[in-house]
Amino acid sequence: MTEKIKSSRIESIDILRGLVMVLMALDHVRDYFHLGAIVSDPLDLETTTPLLFLTRYVTHFCAPVFVFLTGTSASLYGQSRSKKQLSRFLFTRGFWLIFVEIVIMNFLWWFDPSYSFINLQVIWAIGLCMIFLSALIYLPYKWLLALALIIVFGHNTLDPIITSGYSFSSILWYIFHQQQFLPLGENRMIGFFYPVLPWIGVMALGYNFGFLYRKGFDAVVRKRYLVFLGLSTIILFLLIRFINVYGDPEPWKSQKNVLFTWFSFMNVNKYPPSLLYILITIGPTFLVLYLIEDIKSKITDVLVVFGRVPFFYYVLHVFLIHTAALLTLIALGKDWKLMIFDSASFTTDKMVNYGYSLGVVYLVWVLIVAILYPLCKKYMIYKLGNPKKWWLSYL
Repeated sequence: MTEKIKSSRIESIDILRGLVMVLMALDHVRDYFHLGAIVSDPLDLETTTPLLFLTRYVTHFCAPVFVFLTGTSASLYGQSRSKKQLSRFLFTRGFWLIFVEIVIMNFLWWFDPSYSFINLQVIWAIGLCMIFLSALIYLPYKWLLALALIIVFGHNTLDPIITSGYSFSSILWYIFHQQQFLPLGENRMIGFFYPVLPWIGVMALGYNFGFLYRKGFDAVVRKRYLVFLGLSTIILFLLIRFINVYGDPEPWKSQKNVLFTWFSFMNVNKYPPSLLYILITIGPTFLVLYLIEDIKSKITDVLVVFGRVPFFYYVLHVFLIHTAALLTLIALGKDWKLMIFDSASFTTDKMVNYGYSLGVVYLVWVLIVAILYPLCKKYMIYKLGNPKKWWLSYL
């Protein structure tokens, strides 16, 4: 069926996007199923284990790759449209995503109809970045590239600026560069979880990167660029991280053994994403794109399905994972109300004894992805078969 429906999408980009979507599900299953996930940090070298650290660390690639490829997709979407049309699409879809984050995703994450905890996460960040990109695309390409590089390489100079309180300037700072959770009365809270300034730079870089995939660009030249960008970015990460002066708010330190020292070296800040975090996640992305450009297999066919309907996948996977956690509690005769999250779930010890082993996490992850595949494939076929339905581009 899918072979009969033509698509102009670039398969390697969809494969990569599908891969990070699958990894993202692992992280979110861990959030809902692993013992202590709500109250502890899997990257805390004092308490973590190697498998737990790596389970969390591998999912670091998800957000930056997704944001970067959103910029790339915008570039490709715009090659057959005017700047005005592209700008309007980015602007309106950006506001739509902000609405989805606040109204839909916050309910699916917490199952709390009172919305006592509003957390502004990756969909919020992507929405805001798209709104900014809707204006930035009018810049000459070299200027936009320069601005994106300045943001990515320079935003860590702003790390010493720390604010607090509820003033307008403080809230702007939380939105752009400082992760913050603000109590709103006794039982309500808002979280600025994804400060957006560096993500704007990442999306703008992705937009420029899209020109390597536009019609007529030589595939051989593109592959050379991918190898060069991948290797140089990783080498740059290693050099800057080794110097240990700039690029991340937390310098690496010697630990109890070589493995944990390596973990310290590789453990870089995501909220907001530091320069080093961006380098070590986007650098390997270029090499993966090089490696998968000409690959075709049953695995890539599955990943393409997820990669072509990422928004549908994202919304559905959160609902399925959260529902599975709730139903598991019911099946085990435990308190299912633990899955109705409010601010107390994160500020008290009510969740300290909740959760299961990492083995259970991996098993549930496989089951969730297996359930998602036929649903996503059916929606993908419907979307490909109805290209004139404009509203599908927002879903």
